[in-house]
Amino acid sequence: MIKETTKVTTYKFTHFYPESKTVEKVADARLPTEFGEFRIAGYKSLISDEEFVCVYKGDLNENVAAPVRIHSQCLTGDVFHSTKCDCGPQLQHAMETIAKEGRGAVVYQHQEGRGIGILNKIKAYALQDEGADTIEANERLGLEVDLREYGQCVEILKDLGLKRVKFMSNNPEKIQAIKDGGLEIIERVPIEFEPSEDTENYLSVKKFQMGHILNLVS
Repeated sequence: MIKETTKVTTYKFTHFYPESKTVEKVADARLPTEFGEFRIAGYKSLISDEEFVCVYKGDLNENVAAPVRIHSQCLTGDVFHSTKCDCGPQLQHAMETIAKEGRGAVVYQHQEGRGIGILNKIKAYALQDEGADTIEANERLGLEVDLREYGQCVEILKDLGLKRVKFMSNNPEKIQAIKDGGLEIIERVPIEFEPSEDTENYLSVKKFQMGHILNLVS
């Protein structure tokens, strides 16, 4: 277990906020789910080949604060229900929260494995099986710790009509990106679960080396 005295290393990034529009909505459709009725919108970047999906519900406008989440793609957690991370439960909790409130949005960002891609992520998993933590595994592969950039995700939230949000995140980088992008966070909503044997080291690295706000991790 990593102790409280462990030095916190934060990884800072410059988020891209151009004056002109850089994302475009290409489709919007009804999406019935186990959590209730939603809409799903597809966006494409105008400056790269990145694509985004946004699942949203209710009347989204600048006058009412809505719960939102920027969720980074995790195929292993979101689809295959891996217990190595908390990504799948976080996504489910966000959907449940939005359904209960009757409005809100999840921007699903296709940057698997903090931006390294699924194949590199599996390579990193193999190194973790040998004892490396998530940061060490990336570094041993010659990869960056975190390549994600959230500026266009914020642009999508604004395109939906949002101005004030209840932001569902433990990640200080995402929180700062929301603020830098011009959205007002009226409340940070934690999405945190009791660490398990599988997630204990993963969450410790998030808290003590990446600065995530995790009160259940000690």
